[in-house]
Amino acid sequence: MLTPERKQALLRELPALAVLVVVLGGILGLVALLVDGAGEILEAVNENDGLATWDRPVLDWAIANRAPGLTDAVLWFTHTGGPIWQPIIFFGLAGLLAWRWRDWTPLVLVALAEGGALAIAEVGKDVIGRARPPESDAVPPFETSPSFPSGHTIEAFVIATMLTYLLVRHLWDRSAAVKVLIGVVAFVYACAMGFSRVFLGYHWLTDVFAAAMLGVAWAGVVIAMHRVWRMVRKRRERGPVEEETVTRTELS
Repeated sequence: MLTPERKQALLRELPALAVLVVVLGGILGLVALLVDGAGEILEAVNENDGLATWDRPVLDWAIANRAPGLTDAVLWFTHTGGPIWQPIIFFGLAGLLAWRWRDWTPLVLVALAEGGALAIAEVGKDVIGRARPPESDAVPPFETSPSFPSGHTIEAFVIATMLTYLLVRHLWDRSAAVKVLIGVVAFVYACAMGFSRVFLGYHWLTDVFAAAMLGVAWAGVVIAMHRVWRMVRKRRERGPVEEETVTRTELS
């Protein structure tokens, strides 16, 4: 049977629990929409309709607009991504935040997000097995792994989403303009990485669109897990309500 003190404590926790439920519901709802969107793109690829009908025209546009200086710059930029340099840069930024904030959370979340992103990309490529654009349409050095989804793009959108979450959460007292700027910069980077994959002929447009959706979706799952973990940790730190009530009585 609940004691009056326990009932009061539960009532005090209801607003926080309600906010958590709303936040989690919103995040997981968005995740479901994004995953469904990626599935719709894959269906369009298999049936060669919808967005997939833009794959060839967009690649032709990219080929027509390549120029020595521009292509070299895009090639350098795309090589800062991928399964080697992107994790190094991501962990470096997370390590800097962890050191600056004296908190291991950025590194833990980045490890989980990055590991999941790599797994999603590799499993998706192996299961779907879509061929990349012809090498005659691509810029050397050529890539030979399957095309769908784009691993560079998944990781870029995971990085953008997680860094935006970490920075906005830590800088909660800053102006809305600062928070919006953080998100804009992060997602411009992610979009540029996806664009580079199509521009250089390494991926089809649909590979990149689906990867962007999967990247944000996976980051959303990691963020949802972090919100739940924070709530559980706060409850454990407070300890049993009865002990807390007794302590307050003794101190008053």
